[in-house]
Amino acid sequence: MTASSTHLVILPSYNTGPRLSEVVTEVLRHWQPVLVVVDGSTDDSEQPVLALLKIEPQLSVLVLPRNSGKGAAVLAGTRAAIERGFTHALVMDADGQHPEGSIGEFMAVSQRQLEALVLGRPIFPANIPAERRHGRKLSVGLVHFEVLGAGIADPLFGFRVYPLAPLLAVLGPRRGGRRYDFDTEAAVRMFWAGVPPLNVAAPVRYFSRADGGVSHFHYLRDNATLVWMHTRLITELLLLRWPAVLRQRRRLQAAGSRLSALNYST
Repeated sequence: MTASSTHLVILPSYNTGPRLSEVVTEVLRHWQPVLVVVDGSTDDSEQPVLALLKIEPQLSVLVLPRNSGKGAAVLAGTRAAIERGFTHALVMDADGQHPEGSIGEFMAVSQRQLEALVLGRPIFPANIPAERRHGRKLSVGLVHFEVLGAGIADPLFGFRVYPLAPLLAVLGPRRGGRRYDFDTEAAVRMFWAGVPPLNVAAPVRYFSRADGGVSHFHYLRDNATLVWMHTRLITELLLLRWPAVLRQRRRLQAAGSRLSALNYST
């Protein structure tokens, strides 16, 4: 286990069920401190975690009064972390699909490159549905257009280390990026703001509902949110940002951001 005064783990959670306490316990074995943000859960899944507070001094829990979405939960955790003096956070899902064993590696990359956004590049298991694997190619292609090239290997994989001040600067004042659009919008806008992306491979687990997997993705509502997000980003790029994004890409490459040396998903 590694403890840090600058880097912590943020776990946003909404009705995660019994997996939440299992994941929290496992994460604490790999990294401390850990902040759990309970996003208005109604299944009492936070109760075992609240009980852990009595014996885990490096664990803290922030309970939000109502469900506002993953992005809102992460931003609430970001504000709380900054107030406590932290500069970076690894954000991961609380349902067990993200690799606790990779936390140390990602944190080490971040500690060597404090200015970077350390993005997970998922290694999918054999049992992941084909439509999920191939469907995200559209998102990857759209994001490559929005940043005028490669650099963000997988905009949907939420296992990543954020420099907290730039994250709050680009999304804090905005209304968007509060639900499932958070991961993609954060990555694109941080790139636009000059935060260099570093892509690191990480295994991902897939749990079907039969295996106890939990998904709150609402097909119509959340896909509409993603379509609207990409519409906003592309419109803003074409009407306003493309010269600055081109200059930013050149600056990142000239500064040795390693964009050309990374393995990108295509």
